[in-house]
Amino acid sequence: MKLPQAALMIGLVGTLAACSGGEGRTLHQLRNNRGTPEEFAIVPNKPLVRPETYGSLPAPTPGGANRTDQTPRADVVAALGGNPAALASAAAPASDMALLSRATRYGADPAIRTQLATEDAAFRRRKSIFNWKLVPDNEYNRAYRDQSLDSQGALDAWRRTGVRTPSAPPAGE
Repeated sequence: MKLPQAALMIGLVGTLAACSGGEGRTLHQLRNNRGTPEEFAIVPNKPLVRPETYGSLPAPTPGGANRTDQTPRADVVAALGGNPAALASAAAPASDMALLSRATRYGADPAIRTQLATEDAAFRRRKSIFNWKLVPDNEYNRAYRDQSLDSQGALDAWRRTGVRTPSAPPAGE
């Protein structure tokens, strides 16, 4: 009789250990295939270009930026017709100042991202106490299922009140 009880206890402890989650879990658990190279992390160097005069070369910066270093964000901005130098500026452009002043009219908390991340982690921790799963799924959708919007239900409610919805498909579809 002692052996089945011990086996039951070991099985129970193993089950509980398998259900435990780590503190560092993210909402969307995206992983690459372990043991294989990440093909998108390999970026070829820019081609070497001979300067017109070697005296015009900038001074070397050991450990710093290099003229042949990859700048993928700046390259995309330039390819789309933007100004890559604008990426270096931390200030908001002048065209966004009216929007920023309106959005921050009651003040702006510089630690809002940290605060929201902490509150979100606490919310997900509360939601996952009794939520055991055998097959991993998308934790984000599971945690926020009660807060998601039913777009079709909202569209039907607006249509019942007589509001025109020109951007939505016709009611028959």
